[in-house]
Amino acid sequence: MMPSLARVARAVIAAILIVLGLAAASAAAADLRIGRSNEPSSLDPQFSRTGNNLMTAQDMFDRLIENDANLQTHPALAVSWKTIDPLTWEVKLREGVRFHDGSPFTADDVVFSMERAGKIPNSPAPFSGSVRGIAGMTVVDAHTIRFRTKQPTPEFIEQIGRVYIVSKKVAEGKRSEDFTSPAVAVGTGPYKLREFVPADHLTLVRNDAYWGKKPAFDNVTIKFITNDAARVAALKSGAVDLIDSVPPADLKFVEKSAGLHLYSTPSARIIYLALDASRDPTPFVVGADGKPLSPNPLRNPKVRLALSKLINRPLIVSRVLDGAGEPAGQLVPEGVLGYAPDLKAEAYDPAGAKALLAEAGYKDGFGITLHTSNDRFFGDKDIAQAIGQMFARGGLKVRGVVAQPYNVYASAATRRDYSVFIFSFGTTTPSSSFALVNVLETYDKAAGTGAFNRMRYSNPAFDGALTKALQAFDDHERGRLLADATRIAMKDTALVPLYWPKLYWATRGKVTYVPGKDEDTRASLAGLAP
Repeated sequence: MMPSLARVARAVIAAILIVLGLAAASAAAADLRIGRSNEPSSLDPQFSRTGNNLMTAQDMFDRLIENDANLQTHPALAVSWKTIDPLTWEVKLREGVRFHDGSPFTADDVVFSMERAGKIPNSPAPFSGSVRGIAGMTVVDAHTIRFRTKQPTPEFIEQIGRVYIVSKKVAEGKRSEDFTSPAVAVGTGPYKLREFVPADHLTLVRNDAYWGKKPAFDNVTIKFITNDAARVAALKSGAVDLIDSVPPADLKFVEKSAGLHLYSTPSARIIYLALDASRDPTPFVVGADGKPLSPNPLRNPKVRLALSKLINRPLIVSRVLDGAGEPAGQLVPEGVLGYAPDLKAEAYDPAGAKALLAEAGYKDGFGITLHTSNDRFFGDKDIAQAIGQMFARGGLKVRGVVAQPYNVYASAATRRDYSVFIFSFGTTTPSSSFALVNVLETYDKAAGTGAFNRMRYSNPAFDGALTKALQAFDDHERGRLLADATRIAMKDTALVPLYWPKLYWATRGKVTYVPGKDEDTRASLAGLAP
């Protein structure tokens, strides 16, 4: 018996609705595959303040404040803050926020996170500098905290605002190693951890209860592809949708390829040459007999300046970086509060360098070994090789250039295994203060200063000038004083600034990206074009 026309019509309509529903679900479901040039050393968001860890943490955890693409500060888990008196800050927290496990975010989690951040064992780049100003914390209510500072600290919210907030209920008693488990890596961020396979990939899933802008993707896979050519090939083939650290040599290819899109921004990261000028002897500066020299030549400011004069920065930028950088003469670029406009990159002057070496008693040079990472930023190994050649032409005996994976290299540098080594620091604040405090202020673990001062540089005049700057509440005055402190350190060649890189990302299809000076490569900055 033939079915009635009404029954057929209902069946057709139902079928159409099912198809439309599947199509809608398919359209709503979106996955993102990222090819990233580096991997984190830990998923504990407080383990290390290095860029590879920070950008990983940012997708899963939140901080009290966040920065836009130009490093300007905006509320995040903290919605407002004010000074009650010069030593007291009151911070109001965002209400209605929940951790990935559904538990509420409260002031107790912030207090726990601040206390934990300065005590992480074996951190190669600790957060101690972020919490160093805290003298005490008082929970007023579930969403209000009063902080007592050790001294007037105008940039206090920018300091503590860098600390990722973890759940006290979940993280208490846990080690950094435990954060590879989704049950421990519990944050309030836009994505949740699903799986982490070291040296291979990280997978994330959308946090539908996220308090902020809703994540654009249901699932995210981050593949760690350290080889530049392989990363570009993965994008070209469609194996990934987004890559970072696009090599300058491939920029034209990406620009001309249909379906591929290029994004770029100038960076606030300083690439620099660190000099161990704090001890006698230092292990990789040797005499003709191959034994470490005592006294250590690097302790002499004339020797440090000579090394700076032997480096042809414009040549490195043009030849090694294909123009993707700017020679530097200080830690922060123009536009960051504390930039000193008179501090230009040291000019290439081999004759002047040789004269300085002779004045310092090293007419015939000395033996030196350079160390570097080989996967932290574009061209790191090649830059070290170029500097080694420049040093050799200047009369130094370059005994080798040693390149290592960043996770190994950073830990060794923190242990002070090296004498002359390439490192970097990314400024993620509106002023130079955080860079100066962490990289150049005298190392004091208890005080939280010099957390990234792997050279153990120490200059009382610089420290005094920096302390004065940090206590200035007026922005203009603080910027002037920060520049003054910077001049003291750069005149002393506390380190050798090399360049600020220009950064590139590439996407395919409808995937978009918002690049920022903080250099982060994260799913929460990616989206889909209409």
